[in-house]
Amino acid sequence: MIKENRPSFLFKIARIFSKVILKITGWKTVGKVPEEKKYVLVGYPHTSNWDTLIGLMIYASMGVRLNWLAKQSLFKWPLGWILKLTGAIPVNRQQSQNFIQYSKDLFDRYERLVLTLSPEGTRKKTEYWRTGFYYMALNAGVPIALGILDYSKKIGGFGPLIWPSGDIEKDIAKIREFYKDFKGKYPEKMGEIRINPEKIKK
Repeated sequence: MIKENRPSFLFKIARIFSKVILKITGWKTVGKVPEEKKYVLVGYPHTSNWDTLIGLMIYASMGVRLNWLAKQSLFKWPLGWILKLTGAIPVNRQQSQNFIQYSKDLFDRYERLVLTLSPEGTRKKTEYWRTGFYYMALNAGVPIALGILDYSKKIGGFGPLIWPSGDIEKDIAKIREFYKDFKGKYPEKMGEIRINPEKIKK
């Protein structure tokens, strides 16, 4: 069962814990939680393993329960239990080759779902963003929320919503403009916000 953005005892504890840790470490939340119940959340920049932990605390403190896709083979006890607590969704990559359709099925199945993805796909510097996040949102008819995690200002949270128009180059230009002043933990590892022309669906 996918964990949704609904109150639970453990999530309430995580929210309180996250607020305390963020205050101690000097991180602040910014932006407004989207009113939409379903959306794809872009995580950028992604240059460190700390991004995941800080990101989880940022959004938990804002009352947002995140979900993310992980290989089914990882869901063995006790790791599987921990992954599910953090909102991980198991995916059988041998049976679910079409992740775009798989994500649409998830959005259709659940009343609330915040699917978070890192378009860079790695902590290393990349030449292009992966396009999966965009086509997942477009195919499912949900918006893309631009997540914030800026180490230079110690802020995290939400930027604007982008409703995919089908013109990926136009929409990516808007995303690139928004993120131009944000810095990851290791700025030199931040990937370029552009799309490989060969990956654009006509």
